[in-house]
Amino acid sequence: MIAVSQLLLLVLIANGAPIIARQLFGRRWARAVDGGRLFADGRPWLGPSKTIRGILAALLCTTVAAVLVGLSAFIGLQVAAGAMLGDLLSSFTKRRLGIASSDMALGLDQIPEVLVPALLVGAQLGVTPAGMAGVVAAFVVLELVLSRILFALNIRRRPF
Repeated sequence: MIAVSQLLLLVLIANGAPIIARQLFGRRWARAVDGGRLFADGRPWLGPSKTIRGILAALLCTTVAAVLVGLSAFIGLQVAAGAMLGDLLSSFTKRRLGIASSDMALGLDQIPEVLVPALLVGAQLGVTPAGMAGVVAAFVVLELVLSRILFALNIRRRPF
């Protein structure tokens, strides 16, 4: 149960760090991952909200958090990298479907960014498949609740 809680906490930190970094730094260092380039369909690869600053914030914060909760820095790095990969895959898919980066796609906006890191580190942490399913479900619910709280605090631009 402790490993499940640690994994959930790290995934929340990995996904929250880019939002907090934007709040702290504004547009500073907000270079888009896709460089503003368009895909063959004429739409952005990812969109302007996926920044190098956000990825670096996730990698740094999650790695430090892992150590603070008694896990290795490498586990934290894997969770952050997996969460960011899942988030980028979601954004790429949303752009192909014509969904704006600010619009919510329930499930698509949450599941890849928790499932990818859970699959990467779940076995290392001894998390069972049922535990991973619990982490995914808990993350989806917490993401929706925390999104509204962060919006109310003027930290998030739009609630999901």
